[in-house]
Amino acid sequence: MAKLVESVPNFSEGRRIDVIDKLAAAVERVPGAFLLDRTSDASHNRSVLTLAGEPAAILEALERTVAVAVAEIDMEKHTGEHPRIGAVDVVPFVPLAGASMADCIELARAFASRVADRFGIPVYLYGEAATSPARQRLADVRRGQYEGLRTQIGESGREPDFGPAKVHATAGAMAVGARPFLIAYNINLESRDLELAKRIARRIRESSGGLPRVQANGFWIAELDRAQVSMNLLDYKTTPLWLVWEAVRSEAAEDGVHLAESELIGLAPLGSLVDVADHAGVSAHLSQEERLAGAAGFLKLRDFSPLQALELRLEAARGH
Repeated sequence: MAKLVESVPNFSEGRRIDVIDKLAAAVERVPGAFLLDRTSDASHNRSVLTLAGEPAAILEALERTVAVAVAEIDMEKHTGEHPRIGAVDVVPFVPLAGASMADCIELARAFASRVADRFGIPVYLYGEAATSPARQRLADVRRGQYEGLRTQIGESGREPDFGPAKVHATAGAMAVGARPFLIAYNINLESRDLELAKRIARRIRESSGGLPRVQANGFWIAELDRAQVSMNLLDYKTTPLWLVWEAVRSEAAEDGVHLAESELIGLAPLGSLVDVADHAGVSAHLSQEERLAGAAGFLKLRDFSPLQALELRLEAARGH
């Protein structure tokens, strides 16, 4: 069986559609690399591409996106809600069919070396590819963000794993890692209270004693005129989507606030959505599409499509 890997590169550009189109086109021009999803957010000023395929094709596609980002994104001019250290902020490798975590660690380190050499970008390894426990958490790698890293990068303990010990003049730095599948999931409150969103995030995230394998923060989303609890679910089998929704709903209710909707950023494993359907009591005798619609209704998922299930999207892409 051919090895399949996923990568979900995050770029510090969510407002200029022409640049985002160039990033997507860089992937689509590589045979064997399938662009499964693209998501942009103007408030975060960030875009996320989801691509999958065989390792060599994914490496080539990613390197082409870095070339676009270096040419088009200037971190000296970048502003946005989301933490970031560079134009290509983070590039994770995720094992899919036939691939192991060891394969993805090897790919992450090879890619990090490759882009550092070609573009002169300092690269930090994180997650399963990290070279020290202090760099396993992405938040620790991004400490101080781009502005802080400019002055800290030469300090002891802050040196990159690859590339120069100074940020690239326009592209900043990059984090490259290997990790299990992560679900990026946001819940929008029926409230403009940013402090409430931040309080809820603190209560539910693992680092504050909340839900295991959940990272969370609160943001203001101008285009929606709402406060948002933004999360990464690091293991949906440990803490499923439905439990996160119910936990945030419970916390918000204590302040008399309802949940407006939720959204997936990128894709989610089919199993994570089936879990929601099971919990919501959606009949197992219904079609897969009907069961997914039931799950989306339970979570009030905005703009949901069954093709947000990773396996279904990949199957459709490979069938073309």
